[in-house]
Amino acid sequence: MIQRSDILSMEYLKKTEFTGCHQGMRYRLEGMEAEDGKQLKVTVWPEPFNFIKTPQEQKTSACFTFDEDGVRDAVAWMNDRLFEDKDRWAAAPDNWSSYRME
Repeated sequence: MIQRSDILSMEYLKKTEFTGCHQGMRYRLEGMEAEDGKQLKVTVWPEPFNFIKTPQEQKTSACFTFDEDGVRDAVAWMNDRLFEDKDRWAAAPDNWSSYRME
């Protein structure tokens, strides 16, 4: 289970994105501008590849308020994805077979 303490501070998130992984699921939190102000965008995808190398169709995203409550909501959302898609994350090691040297 991902904990709030696993995510760096709001001061860090104001400056750059934060990435991590847990049990086959990778995640990224980043600030983004929206019509109603700044939001926290969270994206999850299966290991082993990074955000850039993973095809868009394998990523799932959601947006939250860009504050401490939003970070807590994002952690809860990621834990929901971790539980609801557990077979997807358990199969993540098999994704290495799709790796191609370029």
